[in-house]
Order: sequence, then structure tokens, then C-alpha cells
Amino acid sequence: MEVARHGTLVLVGRDHEKLNELQQAIAREGGHSVPIVCDLSDIPSVRRAAAKILELHVPITGLVNNAGIHQIRATKNPQGWDMTFATNHLGPFVLTEALLPHLPDGASVVFVASGVEDPERKLATAAGFRGGRYISAEASARGEWKPGGSKMPGSDAYATSKQCNLATVLEFARENSRLRFNAVEPGFNPGTGLGREANVFARFLLKYVLTLFAPFIKHWSTPKRAARVITKALMNESDETGVYYDERGHPMLGSTLVRDTKFTARVVAETRALLSTIPR
Repeated sequence: MEVARHGTLVLVGRDHEKLNELQQAIAREGGHSVPIVCDLSDIPSVRRAAAKILELHVPITGLVNNAGIHQIRATKNPQGWDMTFATNHLGPFVLTEALLPHLPDGASVVFVASGVEDPERKLATAAGFRGGRYISAEASARGEWKPGGSKMPGSDAYATSKQCNLATVLEFARENSRLRFNAVEPGFNPGTGLGREANVFARFLLKYVLTLFAPFIKHWSTPKRAARVITKALMNESDETGVYYDERGHPMLGSTLVRDTKFTARVVAETRALLSTIPR
């Protein structure tokens, strides 16, 4: 809602009804938004959405990539690629690159990342994650991860996709000095739909019980608090770029691997090469 106060908000998502509900909620607060239906897991759909956004002829002053799924049972996207990797990394990557030439100097691009990409992050390891397991973009698309990962289904796919989100931000910041690229770790948000594939009891526990305790637990957060941090990163008028913010808006470090410029350059180059195999 805060972002909508600064101009037209373009809403991108796959669920037409939810987009309309959000559009109406923004209108009730006096804001204006335009919904664009897009399946971020489907590369041609993302390219069509980018074209529709440009056809609106509205100034694009910033971009937030917030798509995220964590599948317990792996599925494939229309290109036959791992759904989690496609939705969380490939789709936002395509959308961002399509819109970059049309962003004004100094505009902000924010990716919502996750600390679970770091195998040394205690909270993540306690929860069963073992960090990002990147082998290559092609291997990730096939649903193949570096051995020795998490025993929890879907966790290696999720952590690796988030590892690639952060690598993308850091590499884009080095490639493009005209714009600002930053990432946000929103904290553990039990009230979101990220765990929608869990059983009924787990979903109830996450949404109605654990959410009550979130504001009082370190590294936990709520959707409203996370939204404020993301908005602050987007609207920040400083020249900060290549910064990774924690759930309270303070700079933090990613894993040792994503701090390696050779690794981030490889992730971006391999992602571009993989995406080039999909005809335009």
C-alpha cells in the first residue's frame, strides 16, 4: 500500500482473482494499480507480461521481485524445468532483464532473497536447510543439486533458487552502475502462503499460532513488517547498491559462495545461456 501512494502500481501474478482483490484493496486506500496476469514459471508468459507492462506507457521507477514457492513435491514448468527454480529465479531474471533498459537512472530493483541459501546460517541449518546446492543453471533446471543437501523435500531447490536470486543482485549491481540492485531477507514469515503445500494442521499452526509470536522472535517477522523493509529498500534515495538487507533493514552478508564474484558471474552467465534456448 505504501508503494501505491507514489504512483501507479503494476501488479504481476498468475492468479487473476487475487490480483483483482489486491487492486480493489489499493483503490480503497486511494491508490491506483494495474493487474498483469503472468505465470512467472513460464518463460514465454514472462516475456509477454514484460511487453504488456511496456505497452502501458507508465513510468517504471522501480521493480520488486517477490515471487517465491517451496514445493514439497517437485513439478515441472511448461519448458520441463524444475518449477521452484523457474518460478523463484528464472522468471524474475527474465522480467528484470526485459525491463532494465526502460528504467530511469537511479531506479531501484529489489529481489526478495532468503538466508537459507547460506549453509552457515544457524537458524536455517536448525530448520533443516543445508544451503544452496548450485551445480549449474542447466542442472538446476533439471532439478539436480549438489550432493549432501537437505533431507527435507524441496529444500535444496528452494535454497538454490534463493542463492541464485542473491547472486543475480550482486552481479547486476556490478554490471550496471546506472541502477541500484539490492536484496532483502524478509525473515521467517509464518503467516505467508509459502508453506501452502504443508498438511492442514501445519498450515493452521503457521498462520494462526506461530504468527502471533513472530514479532518477538529473532529473525522472524510478519508480512507487514517485511513489506515495510522491502518498501524502504525500493524507495531508498541513497546510491546504495549491491546491499543485502536483513528482516529489520540492516545490511547483512550472504554466504561465502555468493560473495565470490566468480560464482555470481557464472550464475548470471549460465542463466542467460539457459534462457537463450527458449525461442522468443
